[in-house]
Amino acid sequence: MSAIRSSLSSILVLALALCAWAQQPSASALPDTPAGQRVASYIKAFNSEGDAAMRAFLSANVAPADLQQRPIEARLDVYHQMKSNLGTIEIRRVLSSDDNSVAVIIRGSTGEWRQITFLFSQDAAKTLRGIRVEDTEPLDKGLASAPAQAAPPPTTEKEFSARVQDYVDGLSKSDEFSGVVVVAHARDLVFHHSWGLASKSNGVPNREDTKFNLGSINKVFTQIAIGQLFDRGQLKLDDPIARYLPDYPNQDAAKKITVRQLLNMTSGIGDFFGPEFAAAPKDRIRKLSDYLPFFAAKPLEFEPGTSRRYSNGGYIVLGLLIEKVSGQDYYAYVREHIFRPTGMQNSDWYSVYETVANRATGYTRENRATSSSIERGDNTRFLPARGSSAGGGFSTAGDLLKFSLALQSGALRIPDFGQSEGAKHSGFPGLGIAGGSPGVNAALEVESETGYTVIVLSNYDPPSAEKVARQIRQWLAGIKK
Repeated sequence: MSAIRSSLSSILVLALALCAWAQQPSASALPDTPAGQRVASYIKAFNSEGDAAMRAFLSANVAPADLQQRPIEARLDVYHQMKSNLGTIEIRRVLSSDDNSVAVIIRGSTGEWRQITFLFSQDAAKTLRGIRVEDTEPLDKGLASAPAQAAPPPTTEKEFSARVQDYVDGLSKSDEFSGVVVVAHARDLVFHHSWGLASKSNGVPNREDTKFNLGSINKVFTQIAIGQLFDRGQLKLDDPIARYLPDYPNQDAAKKITVRQLLNMTSGIGDFFGPEFAAAPKDRIRKLSDYLPFFAAKPLEFEPGTSRRYSNGGYIVLGLLIEKVSGQDYYAYVREHIFRPTGMQNSDWYSVYETVANRATGYTRENRATSSSIERGDNTRFLPARGSSAGGGFSTAGDLLKFSLALQSGALRIPDFGQSEGAKHSGFPGLGIAGGSPGVNAALEVESETGYTVIVLSNYDPPSAEKVARQIRQWLAGIKK
């Protein structure tokens, strides 16, 4: 449900693969290797005017099979989004490099900072498999440096499990993590453990089947639902939303904004988080339409299609579209068409005010400063009575693993909505999504090439889960199957 910036990565990922552990080069010099040379060529193409250079780079550096799975035009759509946000880019630090990946910190001419990981095939060709883009802090804040590696990466799943256990044990003892970690290879559990308390007041521990708030991870369910309705011919992606929502508060905007622009966050609709939301009685926010007064009547932040900005408001509107077109309540639609077929029996948008067995309370340090320390308080005051199509639903690690398996088998499909008519369903390229807000952080990563799924759920503030997930990705890359 949050506007956490790291969720941007779920929009920008071309094809998720795993980061590899490597030596930690200093400064910004790329290695003189095939991988380093491809990265240098990418940066040059990115900074060129127009599409010609990037189109030529993709044609020369991405394997034909990968281009068939995700065509050049779809990859150019992502490039355009990145270009809009970053302008030209400059490598400010090389974090890691080996034959299969190169991770760098870049600064855009717009002042934005990103960590970009370039992922290469494991065969001799070393073609570009994908690019992972994550938000990061500016280097001058001292927060973006790569941590020193104290030991070589694990090479077996047994070594990996021991390393993860020690690592998260340490975070838990220092009160930096509370939650659950699951790593699976296909259907086989590699690692599964929980730490901390689901309820501090009652002394209830987190368990492997505890229900956690997912934050913005829930947006993927909204995307899948829209794709299903499109496949059934019940809506068109390039129709204006006024066609489906004639009572939308800002009809001038509704006549210009398309369904696709809502999905790609290029609609110009703003966020519902803000002073009005903060001051509103949260117990009155129980259905999707209750979110509209916080954003719908306001002027657009830009003309639709001319820029891109993270928008929880846009995903509220998508939920309302699902209700209108399907004739079902949004929550009921997702339960019937996504959760039930997948076997996700412990996933739902539970009300803050109902008693739910084995649900974790979120704990945040936000606004909890004391004279001598920063204490954690429960996050109930931040939460609406019920989450939404933008996020705030609950699930368990076990249910998310079922979701991962459904994606890998093709039982569920996340469409590539792109910029042209249609919603493509070419093979599953992988997934990397996260969500967070005060007392909420969750990360779900599915690597299609290796078959690994990483699930980290936390009832502490960001980046408690994302930090663990990132370290796990690095260690997984060294495992020899």
